[in-house]
Amino acid sequence: MSLIAAATLMVMGSGPIEVVASPAPSMDVGYEELVAGNDLAALAAIENSDLANDDPARLINHGIALARLGQEDAARAKFAEAAALRDRYRLETAGGQWVDSRVLARRGLAMVDGQDFKDYAALASR
Repeated sequence: MSLIAAATLMVMGSGPIEVVASPAPSMDVGYEELVAGNDLAALAAIENSDLANDDPARLINHGIALARLGQEDAARAKFAEAAALRDRYRLETAGGQWVDSRVLARRGLAMVDGQDFKDYAALASR
């Protein structure tokens, strides 16, 4: 079989090509509010979100908002839940880094224990 015929078969066999006009809307659960320092609004946005309750970005942002509001035990529970999730995700932080969701959850736990959350938003996930 010639190289051109093989390439043609590969392209034909790959199935239809889907063109996406615009990306799906982003799920910035409480992100904007956390970055702005409006923890009560962030808490409301997170708790009223359509995301699943076990979504790691939701759990982590929820933990951040709770910690910054002084609710350390509730924050610790959210971070522990995110750290224990079976599935791992790469989440974009407020600082623009892509970090494993379990790593972010463990950082959140350490920060709650060290009381390092006042005015902190860089851990917030998009």
